[in-house]
Amino acid sequence: MPDAGPATTFSVALLEEFVRLGVQDVVVCPGSRSQALALGAAALERAGSLRLHVRIDERVAGFLALGLAVESGVPAAVIVTSGTAVANLHPAALEAHHSGVPLLLLTADRPDELRGIRSNQTTHQSGIFGVATRLTRDVPAPMGTGDDAASARELAHAAIDAAIGIGPAGPGPVHLNLSMREPLSTPLAALDPVEPGARPEAGRARITRPGMLLERGKRTVVIAGHGAGPAAESLAHAGGWPLLAEVSSGARFGRNLVVAYRELLTDPEFGGRVERAVVFGHPTLSRQVPALLARDGVEVIVVAPAGDEVYNPGRRARHIVGAVNVVDGSVDRSWISSWVQESRRISDEKSQDVAPDLEAASSHDPATRLGYVKGEFQAIRARVDRRMLALAVWGATWPHDRLVLGASRLIRDVDEAVPGKKIRVHSNRGLAGIDGTVSTALGIALASQVDGAGITRVLLGDLTLLHDIGALLGGMGEAVPRIQVIVGNDGGGTIFDGLEVAESTEGADFDRVLYTPQRVDLAALAAAYGWTYVKATTRGELDQALTAPVASGVLIEVPLAR
Repeated sequence: MPDAGPATTFSVALLEEFVRLGVQDVVVCPGSRSQALALGAAALERAGSLRLHVRIDERVAGFLALGLAVESGVPAAVIVTSGTAVANLHPAALEAHHSGVPLLLLTADRPDELRGIRSNQTTHQSGIFGVATRLTRDVPAPMGTGDDAASARELAHAAIDAAIGIGPAGPGPVHLNLSMREPLSTPLAALDPVEPGARPEAGRARITRPGMLLERGKRTVVIAGHGAGPAAESLAHAGGWPLLAEVSSGARFGRNLVVAYRELLTDPEFGGRVERAVVFGHPTLSRQVPALLARDGVEVIVVAPAGDEVYNPGRRARHIVGAVNVVDGSVDRSWISSWVQESRRISDEKSQDVAPDLEAASSHDPATRLGYVKGEFQAIRARVDRRMLALAVWGATWPHDRLVLGASRLIRDVDEAVPGKKIRVHSNRGLAGIDGTVSTALGIALASQVDGAGITRVLLGDLTLLHDIGALLGGMGEAVPRIQVIVGNDGGGTIFDGLEVAESTEGADFDRVLYTPQRVDLAALAAAYGWTYVKATTRGELDQALTAPVASGVLIEVPLAR
């Protein structure tokens, strides 16, 4: 680009090198100071070198990039202008930090001579994300000396290495604060396609802690929190130990799975006899798990291949290791079978589904056949409750689909109810905030549907939806993936109804500042954003809505009792 100015030369070289290093997706928000980066990304998309996604809200953009990176395992980049635009990336940066998701935060800034003089739209951006980043660089404005492209390529390599976890803290966000002088962009000729490099696998070669070989004999449980992955199931299978796997663990499958783990952990015959607990991932969905790990007499082993933060309630972990295996030997069948059988009994007791009487359906007795038909109609017309909603969404989701769960009461309903199934489930559990749930799900949907298969379902509460309602606005010409946003609408934050504060606070104050009631017309909201709207109040309507063909964005409202 011989005629390009310094800002454009540097920006294009940086983005091209990211593509060569495996970056596939770039999210852009409009802004003046960031225009060279944004226009460079657009030119590279025209050349077929990357996928570009445009959003007007920086918080939405940050979580969209997070979802793209969660699904692909490859750092996604988000480009914003200076000032408050940068601050709006902070929630996504924190979630990426605590969840170990690789993210590239490219923020435009004024050059040195315009800082500290109250120049418009200027604040102290370098270091704004604090300890959340794996690498922070305050990059001087390019000078047009001929070294700009080379320095941009060098910066790209450092950023990718830090984002994917070539460092002590493991994968996470990287912040490049890029100063730009005027001219902020210059005309850009058509770019040649950039040959993409190998996908950089986040966390590659990142086992920095030693492994451990577990002896048999101790009554052991394997706990799989968010992001644990299939290694937890493999260990439970090899050891013949109960698997207590949260719904977003990536390990909720296999014959050792114990769905009713909450109840059993509080039972002296089960949880009371545990001698050793092996923990993978980040458990967040129950009080029973941290209570077990803090109990005297329980040996706690935490599997954390890398990273500074380790899940360690009460700081009682005896061993923090990079991997675990179990010595060869016989399995204590009585230990594992007692957990699995009792879990099945509890789940069957809670189940509302009754197997249809097929003999009655084909009976020669008209009254018997009529009774069968009435029973089926009653089941179809049953009002949807939380457990029914959880099981219906789970049952409709298959391995080629994706399921995203909001940080609301419903994720606990799902975790308590659904059986094992090897499907991709995500929830933002790094900080367990309601920020950016729909945006994250849209990123996951866009990345997972590149090859055309499956749909993405996101199950969340009404307040979690409203907190991220701007995610429904994609912009003219922006791709809308196949996605169902399923809203369990109970009119407010009923998760607080189950906490101690509900028993100790005057009702009106509780409702106003915690439950926070709302009466938003979701049908009108969906229409305003151009989404298809469906209301499902009965089991039949819900099943029909979940299995209907999906072409783009669908908002499914499911009214629930408080």
